[in-house]
Amino acid sequence: QVQLVESGGGLVQAGGSLRLSCVASGLTFRSYAMGWFRQAPGKEREMVAAINSGGGTRDPGSVKGRFTISRDNAKNTVYLQMNSLQPDDTAVYYCAADRTGSAYGKYDYWGQGTQVTVSS
Repeated sequence: QVQLVESGGGLVQAGGSLRLSCVASGLTFRSYAMGWFRQAPGKEREMVAAINSGGGTRDPGSVKGRFTISRDNAKNTVYLQMNSLQPDDTAVYYCAADRTGSAYGKYDYWGQGTQVTVSS
């Protein structure tokens, strides 16, 4: 079955950086679009970045260019480099996979999430 496993979350001070990783299994990774989403307490889930099967990226504008998504198809892994972190970035971060390969898809599979906490 499809599994998405995130890692790399933790506690960081404001202004710091983190890199999240998501390893996928059970799917043809190179054919899928991958997205990173986050959900803070009391808020709706929002997309922070996505990358399509061809490597093109989507920035929905929620993090003002501070985060960068990338993928390594040889490792079945998608990354999220997060810079200039702020307390408002505190959330559970999820990766997701879309079988259509489009970064604008509905996202069929989801990971369990990794907590990112930014202290002021």
